[in-house]
Amino acid sequence: MSMTDPPHSRRYDFLVVGAGLAGLSCALRLARLGRVAVLAKRDLFDSNTQWAQGGIAAVWNPGDSFEAHIADTLAAGADLNRRDAVEVCVREGPDRIRELIDLGVRFTRDEGGGDGFHLTREGGHSERRVLHADDVTGAELQRVLVEAAGRDPRIEVFTGHLAVDLITERKVARYREKRRLAIRGREAEALFGPGGPEAWPAARQDRCLGAYALDARTGRVTAFEASVTVLATGGAGKVYLYTTNPDVASGDGMAMAYRAGATLANMEFVQFHPTCLYHPDARNFLISEAVRGEGGVLRLPDGEAFMSRHDPRGDLAPRDVVARAIDHEIKARGLEFVHLDVTHVPAEEVVRRFPNIHARCLELGIDMTRQPLPVVPAAHYFCGGVLTDLHGRTDLGQLYAVGEVACSGLHGANRLASNSLLEAAVFAARASVDAGRALDEARRSPGVDVPPWDEGDAVPSDEEVVVLHNWDEIRRLMWNYVGIVRTDRRLARARRRIEMLEEEIEEYYWSFRLTSDLVELRNLATVASLAIRCAQARRESRGLHYNLDCPATDDECWKRDTLLRREW
Repeated sequence: MSMTDPPHSRRYDFLVVGAGLAGLSCALRLARLGRVAVLAKRDLFDSNTQWAQGGIAAVWNPGDSFEAHIADTLAAGADLNRRDAVEVCVREGPDRIRELIDLGVRFTRDEGGGDGFHLTREGGHSERRVLHADDVTGAELQRVLVEAAGRDPRIEVFTGHLAVDLITERKVARYREKRRLAIRGREAEALFGPGGPEAWPAARQDRCLGAYALDARTGRVTAFEASVTVLATGGAGKVYLYTTNPDVASGDGMAMAYRAGATLANMEFVQFHPTCLYHPDARNFLISEAVRGEGGVLRLPDGEAFMSRHDPRGDLAPRDVVARAIDHEIKARGLEFVHLDVTHVPAEEVVRRFPNIHARCLELGIDMTRQPLPVVPAAHYFCGGVLTDLHGRTDLGQLYAVGEVACSGLHGANRLASNSLLEAAVFAARASVDAGRALDEARRSPGVDVPPWDEGDAVPSDEEVVVLHNWDEIRRLMWNYVGIVRTDRRLARARRRIEMLEEEIEEYYWSFRLTSDLVELRNLATVASLAIRCAQARRESRGLHYNLDCPATDDECWKRDTLLRREW
C-alpha cells in the first residue's frame, strides 16, 4: 500500500448506512454522543426521501385526535400492526415534526398567511393531517438535513460508498478458521410464529462490528468499524419491473441483515402505489395520493368513475384496495392504464397545490388541468423488513434499523399514506437514544481485530451482460408472479426460478471483483427470495398480500407476523 492509498479500515463510534430522513436525522442526534460515519450509495440527494411527494402525517389540527390517527393506522394495517408501535409513532410524531421545523423545514402554510400549516387528506385518513411542502416534501426535508449534517464536524459523509456486508463477531471468527470472511452455500432458515419482540427466537451471542463498503469510484472495499451500526438503507422497490422508487432502492440493508443472521418480518407485504404516471419517458414518476385527497377521481377510458364499485370509500380507499381495483379493471378490460381526473377541480387550485407534478406533466405533454392523467400501479413501499423493537434494536447485538428497511410494527399488512416519513423521524430519534447505551456497552466489550476485505481469487469481470440479464429477469418474474394479485402456482414458479438465479449470482459474485451493479443484483435476489418465501407461507389474504387460492382473511391462524432468519 502506498502512502496515498486510503486505509483498509476506518473506525467510528457510530456507522449509519443510508442518508435519507431516517439516516441523517439519526446521525445528527448520534453526533452529540460520538463520531459518526454516514455511507451514501450515490450523492446525498439520491434517496427515497428525496422523491417523497405527499407529506408527513401527524395530529396537528385541534379537531383531530391521537385516537383517530391510531384507528386509521390500525384499519389500514389489517390488524397486523403492533399496537404499541402505532401508539409511539402517533403520539411522538408532532414533537418530531416541530424539531424538523426548528431545523428549518418549510412546510406549506395556509393561504390566510397565519402561523397555521396547510393540511391535506390522503386515502385511509379520516381527517386532514398531512403536513407537506407543496408536492416536494421529501426534497425539502433532504435539503434541510443535508445542510445540517454538513455543519456538524463530528459527522463524516462518504458518498459513492455502497455497503457490501455487515461485519459480525461470528463472521470474523469464521474468517480466522477458514480464511474466508463470508460463508458460501445455502443455509436453512426458520419460519417462526407470532411476531413482535416478545416472540423473538432466543438471542444468539453475536454482535455487529460495522460493515464493509465498496467505493464505487475506485473499486476498493474498506472496513468501516463501529461500536454501533444503524441501517437506514430504505426499501427495495427496484426488485420490481415497475416502481416509483429511485435506482438506489435495491434492498441492501434487508439483504445484509438477513445474511448476518438478523430476523426479518412480513416481506410478503409490498405496497403498490395506485397512481404512477403511464408514460414512456417517466416510468417511475409518482402522482401523489394527495391528488385524490384533493378531489381526483379514477375513471375508465369512457369516463366512468369505478372506485365506488370496489369500496364504499371510493377514491379515498386505502392504497391496497385502490391498487387492486385498478389492477382488476386493467386486466378485466384489457387496458394499458386508467385515468386520474382532476379537470373538474379549478385549474388555479391544481397548479397551486401540485406545482411540481403539474410542471413535470407539462414537460411530458400532459396538462392535468385540462386532460386526465394515464396511471398504473407500481411497486412503492415494503411494509416488511428487519424486525425491530420500539427502540430500533434488531436481534443482532449493536445493530439498529430505522425507516423503510425496518419492520417496526407500525404498518402491519399495509401502510397508511404518509406514515412512512413519520416512522422514519420517530424511530430515528428513539434509536439514537438507545444507541448511547449500546455505545457504552460496546466500549466495555472485548475488542475484535477486524480483518481487511479479502477478495480471494476474484478477477475483473468480462461478462457484465450476465448481471444485466439476471437483473432484468428478477424484476420481471417478481412483477409477473409476486405482484398485486398472487396465486400458489405463480409463487411456486417464482420460487423455482429465483433459487436458480441465486445460485448463478453467487457463483458470479465469488468469481469476479465487486461492482455496484453486482452488489445490488445479489441483494435484489435475496430480497426477492425472502418476499416469495413469506408469500408462500401466509395461507390467507390480508392487506397487501392477496392470493386467489386463499382469498379469505384468517384471524384465527394468521393474525401474526411471518418471520425469517438464516440459520448457520
